[in-house]
Amino acid sequence: MAEAHWYVVHTYSGYENKVKANIDKTIENRHLEDQILEVRVPMQDVVEMKNGANKTVSKKMFPGYVLINMVMNDDTWYVVRNTRGVTGFVGPGSKPVPLTDAEMKPLGIKTANVEVDFEEGDMVTVIGGVWKDTVGVISSMNHNKQIVTINVELFGRETPVEISFADVKKTN
Repeated sequence: MAEAHWYVVHTYSGYENKVKANIDKTIENRHLEDQILEVRVPMQDVVEMKNGANKTVSKKMFPGYVLINMVMNDDTWYVVRNTRGVTGFVGPGSKPVPLTDAEMKPLGIKTANVEVDFEEGDMVTVIGGVWKDTVGVISSMNHNKQIVTINVELFGRETPVEISFADVKKTN
């Protein structure tokens, strides 16, 4: 199988999140999870002065652009290119050019895989993020996206939650 690379897609201004949602939905409907691995709208926290007070807000790093980690082939190119709101891939003519590791580094997107010592069915503890100190059982793992899905109790019900490999440790 071909290797996945990060590509930049140009969108209509203000449509970045809508394009991301549409591509995510298409991936799910067409079962392309193993070909289109991740869709991102890079955000950064910016401090703004409003009414005399500093307020931290998230802003798009690249308005009008979406990053996609995918295996480039005719099917994936067609799916992304024909998504509503997408004007095309960034690259000369109609040929998409993948980003280099040097270009990815300032974006904070790591390409290295995290080695894990847990598997489906194992009890884990969340060590970071919103669900910190939550304990749950792994119901599924996605090694491409580096996430686990665990079931946590929320309002008295079992609820599946996706968490990064880096934010989980095996409970002894």
